[in-house]
Amino acid sequence: MRAIDLSAITWRKSSYSNQDGGECVEVAPGLPLVPVRDSKDPARGALLFAEPAWGAFLDGVRREEPGRAA
Repeated sequence: MRAIDLSAITWRKSSYSNQDGGECVEVAPGLPLVPVRDSKDPARGALLFAEPAWGAFLDGVRREEPGRAA
């Protein structure tokens, strides 16, 4: 498997992130794999998800009831 260079990509904070500065997730769409990282610790690296897996995750998040703990 070839490494993906994430050093020059543009990250965006997920709309599902906590707006108070904690629990922030950043994503970088538009790549063959979807990189996801913790905005508080970007040097730790990113998790890479295949587009179908990331889409399924987002669908699951969207179906959750507001305020419901997982």
